[in-house]
Amino acid sequence: MTPKHRAAKPPAALRRSPQQERSRAMVERIVNAGQQVLIAHGYDGASTNRIAAAAGISPGSLYQYFPNKDTVVAAVIERYTGALADRVRTHVLANLTRTPDVAVPETISELLDALGDHPELLRAVVEQTPRLSGGERVLAFEQQIGELARAALALRARSVPAGVDAEAAAWMLVRTVEHLTIRYVLDGPPIARERFLADITRLVLNFFLDPVRAEREH
Repeated sequence: MTPKHRAAKPPAALRRSPQQERSRAMVERIVNAGQQVLIAHGYDGASTNRIAAAAGISPGSLYQYFPNKDTVVAAVIERYTGALADRVRTHVLANLTRTPDVAVPETISELLDALGDHPELLRAVVEQTPRLSGGERVLAFEQQIGELARAALALRARSVPAGVDAEAAAWMLVRTVEHLTIRYVLDGPPIARERFLADITRLVLNFFLDPVRAEREH
């Protein structure tokens, strides 16, 4: 489901929480407009006036719910990262009991699809997040996926090399995959998808291989 159509709880930064369907629809309309303006004009070019115009409402109507443009953009980021987290979490959970050589490429392929659905929004979020409180939402997303990575490592404790720190491994796994998949989507992509999946899978699977055992097998 795309961020534009995802039914979500009201953003945490709202000036007042919408209680009626009409109010919730207004908030959704403002967030949709904020997404359009962020993509078209970037953070610096965004303004409450532009967002209100895109939503077809007056600035005063916008201010009833959002105190400034930062809270609108933060709501856009919250909705987007929430949709990503839901989609990836569902796929990871479905693959937890499968062997890493099967689960890893399938999960990364799903992540590529999710990121690739809205590359223009992904670019805007990646560029603007460090300047907003929305960065906390991205961090929360990373923590959620990190928990799943730790669960995957725990389920396969017998195959994980002795001495591997699950916390450190999960941190590195999540951020390595996150960074490489985002850059793959935003940079072109620079190489064939099949090549990318094969190479990043090999990189991730190193966390599940005992180097001494692997050396003996070769």
